[in-house]
Amino acid sequence: MAKKPQDTDTSTGEPKPITIKKYANRRLYNTETSSYVTLDNLAQMVKDDKVFSVFDAKTGEDITRQVLTHIIVEEESKGQNLLPISFLRHLISFYGDSLQAVVPNYLDHSMSSFARNQEQMRNYLEDAFGGLSPFGQMEEISKKNMAMFENAMKMFTPFSGLDGMMPGNGGASKPDDAPKSEGDDINDLRQQMLDMQKKLDQLSGKK
Repeated sequence: MAKKPQDTDTSTGEPKPITIKKYANRRLYNTETSSYVTLDNLAQMVKDDKVFSVFDAKTGEDITRQVLTHIIVEEESKGQNLLPISFLRHLISFYGDSLQAVVPNYLDHSMSSFARNQEQMRNYLEDAFGGLSPFGQMEEISKKNMAMFENAMKMFTPFSGLDGMMPGNGGASKPDDAPKSEGDDINDLRQQMLDMQKKLDQLSGKK
């Protein structure tokens, strides 16, 4: 079913905001549809590119900002975590700061640019990852990289079953006080790689 186009302000050419009234009992009333709505309904209106303004039914005060912020809080509480903690910390730190007046315009410009390019970014990701979510594949890719690294390590540790033993001497251990040669340095390197292999096994869950 096609969406009903929103009325346009003839003087500006911009969508004419739908008036939402908020009453003392916290109920929200959509004057366009003559029906009560919820925060979820308003969230869906935003996703449908429906522009609205919310006014206090008693005082006439424009409370759109507070209501939109409330919607964000509700979405975050549902587990829809969109705002990183570091971003929230930075945002809070700007309140009362000398740069506070600059932040809104900066955020608005950045988000507008992102919104304009979101479809292009979505298509790019779908083409690059065959329609799969790139983030959903990260864990599998990490596991494959770990397996490849382990296999590469094993190629350089042919004596992995002879931990601490010298090749070519019948498996006998070399005395600690014997002078080291170039072969000893190589074996020391192999031993370090063996230790690294053990750590990799532990990280990958092997026992």
